[in-house]
Amino acid sequence: MLAAERGAARNTLAAYRRDLEGAEEAIGDLTTADRSAIASLGTVFGSLAPSSVARKSSALRQFFAFLFDEGWRRDDPSPALPRPRSRRPLPRLLSHAEVSALFERAEDEASVDNSAAVRLLALLELLYGSGLRATELVSLPLAAVPRDAPFLTVTGKGGQQRMVPVSTRARQALSRWLALRGEGGRLLFPSTSREGHLTRVRLFQLLRGLAARAGIDPDKVSPHVLRHAFATHLLEGGADLRVLQTLLGHADIATTQIYTHVDSARLVALVNARHPLATRAPGG
Repeated sequence: MLAAERGAARNTLAAYRRDLEGAEEAIGDLTTADRSAIASLGTVFGSLAPSSVARKSSALRQFFAFLFDEGWRRDDPSPALPRPRSRRPLPRLLSHAEVSALFERAEDEASVDNSAAVRLLALLELLYGSGLRATELVSLPLAAVPRDAPFLTVTGKGGQQRMVPVSTRARQALSRWLALRGEGGRLLFPSTSREGHLTRVRLFQLLRGLAARAGIDPDKVSPHVLRHAFATHLLEGGADLRVLQTLLGHADIATTQIYTHVDSARLVALVNARHPLATRAPGG
């Protein structure tokens, strides 16, 4: 159902499978488990972070609703599932100076046409310049590279396609990479992996290595952190939240709103400078 009706991505399907199989290992057949058994999952999940418990409970809740709708269970026992109160964590951030240091190092290493260094520069440009998810980036087909228009066509979560801008810098880096990449194959970043393209794990390793060489704590840098930096710095520059939602490929704007915390100072300054009452003296 998740694959056929909702078009869930492969990684989403794998995560749901792990959560359901883990619950079944703990309490037995989920199609016949009673409410007391399901309530005991609160103890089973006790050592996990609230966000992990919330994710597992969500997967189970949707599964039980599916069983009930299909007539495989006569009841929906999901109210017995644990409901942790979890606050969505704020994204880790990179400063403008840290991003600049990453790019300076990557550009210096790619000053000679070394294919690995030029590829890393192109990856960095697309992560920070276009806000791509790691999976979207490594699996880009060669056909996605812009010819005339400065946009990439990206297939995101659930198979949803969106257009993302490609900066002049990124287009130049891509042109250099294509000249070194060689002929053949349909993927932009091919490799000998099972998937045929650079893996997310390898991308993570490459970025951490670059961070270390740039004098930045490697633990601060990942593909997702660079995506956060893209969103945060765009918002700081005055980007509209709805535009940001489109660029990031978020189905719900509530997901995008996590970035508004970083811009509170600019918003306060905006109100003080632009609101009609800002020009009135107190008591005037």
